[in-house]
Amino acid sequence: MTTSMSRRHLLVTGGAAAAVLATTGLPSPAAAAPARASGPAVVLAWNRELLAIVRTPGLQPATVHPTRSFALLHAAIHDAVVATTGTGRPYLFTVDAPGHAAPEAAAAQAAHDVLAALYPARAAELADLLAGQLARVTPPAARTDGVRAGQLVARLLLGLRTGDGSAAIPPVLSPGTAPGQYRPTPPAFAPAAFTHWAAVTPFVLDRADRFRPAPYPSLAGAQYAKALREVAAAGRDTSTTRTAGETVQARFWAAPIWNYWNEIAQSVVTGSRSNLLVAARVFARLNLAFADAVIAFYEAKYHYRIWRPITAVRLAGEDGNPATDGVPDWSSLATTPADPAYPGAHSVVSQAGALVLRREYGPRWPVEVASEALPGVLRRFASFQEAADEAGLSRITAGVHTRLDHEAGRRLGLDVAAFVLRS
Repeated sequence: MTTSMSRRHLLVTGGAAAAVLATTGLPSPAAAAPARASGPAVVLAWNRELLAIVRTPGLQPATVHPTRSFALLHAAIHDAVVATTGTGRPYLFTVDAPGHAAPEAAAAQAAHDVLAALYPARAAELADLLAGQLARVTPPAARTDGVRAGQLVARLLLGLRTGDGSAAIPPVLSPGTAPGQYRPTPPAFAPAAFTHWAAVTPFVLDRADRFRPAPYPSLAGAQYAKALREVAAAGRDTSTTRTAGETVQARFWAAPIWNYWNEIAQSVVTGSRSNLLVAARVFARLNLAFADAVIAFYEAKYHYRIWRPITAVRLAGEDGNPATDGVPDWSSLATTPADPAYPGAHSVVSQAGALVLRREYGPRWPVEVASEALPGVLRRFASFQEAADEAGLSRITAGVHTRLDHEAGRRLGLDVAAFVLRS
């Protein structure tokens, strides 16, 4: 399994004249008193920009997972802010910057350089956003030194992630033939996606399989039968047991789950009046956890290769379990994603997001969530955990996961996020 490159802290001094591998947590020296961080507007603006990019058809490479871009963006912003404030511990690089360097300029330049490298077709829009932000930073010397720090952080980070496996051609996964084995699902019967992602180098985890879920329960057992019967009843397109509210939930959470949690974080950071340093830290932790959680869940998905409910229900007569019944014409409410079922991605990412935000803002924080899948609908929750629970369980009523997938996903999300938070 590939070893993470993430915890290399480089002390870069003298205008990048030297780069020396240093120990984790090395403090960043400064020639003068650290600059003072201001509001979170820079972080929020670049996060919104990346959300707009990944939602624009054709801009996100089909075989590169979007969470990699979010992690690169926010790790760069975070480390640029740390370098220019002298406060906090970097995730990747300790860069020596003059004490008067402007953190806002460093954050904006680092963000720009990362996204310009990842999305060259968006160059003009990114340049305009950067110019507008830098124009508000004074004095000029502080802006110039901040820009230099941001450029250096971005260059180092992008260089570190070169060759991380994300550019590999996804190998073809042969369809399963035995009961329980994954095979492509209707209506498109598309080949399995992101089959290479388990081999991508994690950002923080030391290896992708560190928290691999326990083996899938026996298809002949009562636990499997109960889970399959639940999704067969609640997740069918013509279900008579699913409530109207559950149908709304299933449709509400149907978009990429990491987008929701970045939107949630935007709302929370704004409402809490977090400063620049806190905002940078929150988004970095959140998106590093998401990126590694995605690598970890693909490792597990392609290790176990468990069939999706639409296959399991239709072929239940062949699973060897007398407590399950095959329904050849069964279809799910939502379209099934093109990858194995176990563990559930929504549950992994949502639980990771809930833990990161809870650690920063506490367990009881009102959350209002919008959906790109169901425009105009807002859902409100009393806590991050409530939102995470609904997001994960919605995939059962959508018919694309069982409770076994959900529970394994929650555990994996907790483990990955806890690892990131203590790293």
